[in-house]
Amino acid sequence: MKKMLSLAAMFAVLSYAAPASAELKIGGEAAIRARGEFNANSQTDDLKYQYRIRLNTSADLGEGYFFKAMMQNEDVASGWTTVSTTTTLNDEKYNIEVSNFYFGRNLKDCSYSIGRLPLNSFNNPIFDLAAYAIPQITATSTIYAVDIPFTTYNFDRLFGANYSRKIGDGTFNGALYVTDNGSTTNSDVNGDGLLNDGYGLHLSYKATVGDVTVEPQALLSLTDINNTVAPQTFGLNATIPSGKSKIGVSAFYTICDDSDANVDYNGYLVRLKGESGNAMAWVDYNATSDDANKVDYDNLFVWAQYKFKMHESATGTFSLTPTVRYRASGLDGTGAAAVSTATGLKDNSQLRAELYATVTF
Repeated sequence: MKKMLSLAAMFAVLSYAAPASAELKIGGEAAIRARGEFNANSQTDDLKYQYRIRLNTSADLGEGYFFKAMMQNEDVASGWTTVSTTTTLNDEKYNIEVSNFYFGRNLKDCSYSIGRLPLNSFNNPIFDLAAYAIPQITATSTIYAVDIPFTTYNFDRLFGANYSRKIGDGTFNGALYVTDNGSTTNSDVNGDGLLNDGYGLHLSYKATVGDVTVEPQALLSLTDINNTVAPQTFGLNATIPSGKSKIGVSAFYTICDDSDANVDYNGYLVRLKGESGNAMAWVDYNATSDDANKVDYDNLFVWAQYKFKMHESATGTFSLTPTVRYRASGLDGTGAAAVSTATGLKDNSQLRAELYATVTF
């Protein structure tokens, strides 16, 4: 906490620097939540109390040049720290780190930026499917393509460069990402190469057709990610207005085939989302066929929330948001017995009931 206050004080001093300096703006959010978590295949049902703070900074450098950054704790998934379970009361530590930062320039018809770029993967599941079409098992959890895994476990950012331009009635956006430094040798025999680290290309075009906003996208692996897989993912997001409400539809497909690495899978994810006033809900369905290991995975996920705005002013807000998150996951196929025995994935479901209290400033 002392570290966090020191950072805030530093930014406050900088924001009142000499007139020739850029104006530094500071904002952010602080949140606490109570989470009830219930798991079908274990006795780890639990009620947790967690908290998180995010600091956002931005600077207008003049003539369209800008700098932005966000800081939060990244010691745990999504930055949510849980009240300690040790015998020493409340001994958990809360570190503030630079989560993303980027700088660039906004021009009349285009913009560009470079750095650790935010992705908005909470509202765009193309990153979730590309990274987690096959569930990943860690020491503490299993990560599926549903329930916003890229936001939770990858902190919703990648290092790279982004370019955006107005074309016709819409906006084209292209971003080149460096996902990893997995290739540390330059061997012709293994095909490593100096430029064979992890590189990805994200292309999208957002336009309005009538009242409907559509955004076709492609997330392409230019090289193997972590020297392992190179998935190619395609699809679109669409938003349909309906009075004061709106309906969102997302559909994405991914494929990855590498006979040398014994990787051969394909999968899809579809989302139906509704927003009306302070209410928001969506349903995801993901299915992946792992042909190399003869296993089929399927996931159904529901997110529903309602935000009660307790206070709103020009300087900040305070809200309470009850949320329900439910995931039903399973697998099938000739290889499923070995996989489920080793990981407990078969018929694996989870229910989370949460209450968020959030202040923005």
